Amino acid sequence: MPDFQQVQPSPSSKVSPVVKAQLRAFVDRISLLYESSEKIPFHNFEHVSHVVMSGSKLMNRIVNPDGIDYKQNSTNVALQIHNSTYGISSDPLLQFAVVFSALIHDCKHTGLTNVELAALGTPEAIKYHNKTIAEQHSVDLAWKILMESKYKDLRACIYSNEKELVHFRKLMVNAVMATDIADKDLKSYRENRCELAFKDRAEKDIDPMDRDRKATIVFEYIIQASDVAHTMQHWSTYQKFNVRLFEERYIAWLNGHLEKEPSLGWYGGEIWFFDNYIIPLANKLNKCGVFGVSYHEYLNYAKENRKEWEMKGQAIVARMKADCDAKYAKQLALKMNEQVVVIEEE
Repeated sequence: MPDFQQVQPSPSSKVSPVVKAQLRAFVDRISLLYESSEKIPFHNFEHVSHVVMSGSKLMNRIVNPDGIDYKQNSTNVALQIHNSTYGISSDPLLQFAVVFSALIHDCKHTGLTNVELAALGTPEAIKYHNKTIAEQHSVDLAWKILMESKYKDLRACIYSNEKELVHFRKLMVNAVMATDIADKDLKSYRENRCELAFKDRAEKDIDPMDRDRKATIVFEYIIQASDVAHTMQHWSTYQKFNVRLFEERYIAWLNGHLEKEPSLGWYGGEIWFFDNYIIPLANKLNKCGVFGVSYHEYLNYAKENRKEWEMKGQAIVARMKADCDAKYAKQLALKMNEQVVVIEEE
């Protein structure tokens, strides 16, 4: 993270119309890398837009924190915010990287997990040696597009030298890789690093390396929390995306990529996910100490959604299955006939 410097707004710091046009064109181009909701019900551009907005909200909580006397000298205010946010407030490149990474993190998602992609032996699985396959593919696709000549002014606005370029790419890669929550090795590494970094959290970090480590962890938590933000928001939002994810997994089952029909473990799986990932993640937001009331909002919604799911989940799962059975009746009939043939042959 950069050392403290108060940035005074000036006309020259405004984004030019050319850069704005290139940014819009880039977003449009990235949006085309996401399949329609009919083909990929969950991992589509609506999910990504939701992640972008959630990431922006969390970043705004950091840049404009509670507990600061904004009536005092502006330099003192900026310095306090810098110290209390591990330097994140002084790093506009990181702030932009949050939104950028959220935008590109699921490019060309196939609706399949990394385990399923590895089992299929796809070209991407081979290329990335079965590690964070979808995430690495998304990064490579988006980076290749950003490097096209038509976005040169946009690139010049994002970074002005080699050091900033390396910093931006590292931020983007770290953020997107952090969304792979199924990799046990990566998960263990992140948890150990977080425990070490925030074991004795201080209001002001003297050691620059310690400050950078904490800022990196906070950055990754923003992306992780934003990626599953629907579970920590209103019940209706949680259910909207839960239904879409179920349908996506149902399609994977129909196509032979999932061994068991998803309704068989969905109810208990959601409870496990709340208890072992969502609620602990909401508590980690508090441990960082930079998100203000957002921590309470996320944790309270997570607990309420978990409680309501425990009461209503089984009926909801039955309804989701019935809806998918009806919607994909032809494909389901074919699958059932194929299974009958296999049994008879055995």
